Amino acid sequence: MDFNKFELYPYTESYQMLKSGNKLFKWHFGICMVLSVLGYHGVWANNESIRFAEKANLAIRRTVHHLITANGDSTSRIAPVVQQDAHTFTIRLDSIFDYRKLPNLLQQSLDQYGINQGYDVVILKDETREVELGYSFLDLKQKGGVPCRTRRQVPGSYSLKITFQPELKGAGITGWWLLPAGSLLAVLGLMIWKRRKEDHISGTITDSEEATSRKLVFGNSILDVQGLRLVSAGVAYDLTYREGKLLNLFASCQNQILERDFILKSVWEDEGIIVGRSVDVFVSRLRKMLSQDQDIKIAAVHGIGYRLEVRSSS
Repeated sequence: MDFNKFELYPYTESYQMLKSGNKLFKWHFGICMVLSVLGYHGVWANNESIRFAEKANLAIRRTVHHLITANGDSTSRIAPVVQQDAHTFTIRLDSIFDYRKLPNLLQQSLDQYGINQGYDVVILKDETREVELGYSFLDLKQKGGVPCRTRRQVPGSYSLKITFQPELKGAGITGWWLLPAGSLLAVLGLMIWKRRKEDHISGTITDSEEATSRKLVFGNSILDVQGLRLVSAGVAYDLTYREGKLLNLFASCQNQILERDFILKSVWEDEGIIVGRSVDVFVSRLRKMLSQDQDIKIAAVHGIGYRLEVRSSS
């Protein structure tokens, strides 16, 4: 495509810069178009992940409700569903339940909420965290059915853990963005090919990347991830490396329960350092910095971990 023939309103500044053959502007123009398309897809993918987590949460709670109701318990509180990662969910089962009814009830709940991914199910003994029972969704279609279905259960407290397989996206509706993105990348390729050999583009790309700083907005607070700087209710704070890492984790998982072990592994284990009290100390520091923002709160979930509660602006 020849940018000198690109049809734009002839009196705009952008048109005049393209018409004049400004190579730097052409490069930046193309980069902005590609980033806008890819950025939109990133937002879409994140929203899909949130919607999946919500549907999985509801399906699991429905399953547990019917499990304990079938055993005559219609009043006990159902524990919250804990999301351990993008595909793994757990929930405590304090009441007695019939394992034989679990496979069909879970599949019915997943079908009701439109969840089609494959999955593995594990029943863990709370005291030892050992696997007591378990099966794969593929077992439902096997001749022998789910293994250990008729085995006796030992009374006690259990946790139900479900791990979903990542969904494979097709090239149909969900991949629509690849066509315009591919076209724009082809345009960029032509622009680069037409540049002179001595006109290297590496400096331009570096400048563009350095000018971009990832920022997370939650409540009335903004976290500059790279700059390790927090602005909360109009007050700016400089964060330490681990304060920034912990707050980034909370802000990326708003209104989700994060287990203490998951927080430790995400913030400290990659450094080779794990200190049990570190989480509480750093959470206390972050709470003080965020205390003036009335729309957010780092809440402790007894016996599990923490949750960054963000009040919706709507």
